[in-house]
Amino acid sequence: MHFSRSQGQARALSQGLTLPEVIVVIAILVLLAAILLLPALTAAHRKAARIRCVNNLKEDGLAMKIWEGDHNDQYPQKISITNGGADELLAAGNVAAYFQIMSNELSAPKFLTCPSDDERVPAKSWAGLNNKNISYFVAPSSSDAYPQMPLSGDDNFAIDGVPVKPGVLNLWTNHSISWTAKRHYYGGNVALADGSVAQLSVNGVANALGQITNLVGQTDTPTNVVVIP
Repeated sequence: MHFSRSQGQARALSQGLTLPEVIVVIAILVLLAAILLLPALTAAHRKAARIRCVNNLKEDGLAMKIWEGDHNDQYPQKISITNGGADELLAAGNVAAYFQIMSNELSAPKFLTCPSDDERVPAKSWAGLNNKNISYFVAPSSSDAYPQMPLSGDDNFAIDGVPVKPGVLNLWTNHSISWTAKRHYYGGNVALADGSVAQLSVNGVANALGQITNLVGQTDTPTNVVVIP
């Protein structure tokens, strides 16, 4: 029996795809969908992590404000250890001890770790807290007299293109300050003295930290204004 070409094509189509062929087609479709959706999922994950970081800094800033209200409108960095503060501790770069003083105001040490910080993990308890559990800098010169002055914020910024290292950091007004690509991809969050949290771009962090330097430092006189954990 002979079939015409059109009859053969019709018969081949009527036989449909085999099970292995169906599996291959589905796998290809799934792979294509994943490739197309991955950027959107990555962006969504990054945005969610940044929102959690903002919430962390709101909790941290609120704890500082509550502590300040209970101590004659002075932050811990303005009061000596003898009087229950953290002046000398922060001057020595001990950010963990600074926040431990506010453990009654801050419900858990988990609020000190940015969810996008892959170099640090939250402390399980206040007793076990150390600088390696903290993602946020502290500004010793903070004052309510200057509402836009930073209290704390993401510590993944760079000075003149060089990522900052742990310790007490000197800033000059002529420093070039920018965020690194880590955590929030050339962005970051800063808790301000007015109780708000600002999501800042590269230019934003320079302006925010400049608020400190312009008030307490000069281009030729370094001032210890930021402590990196």
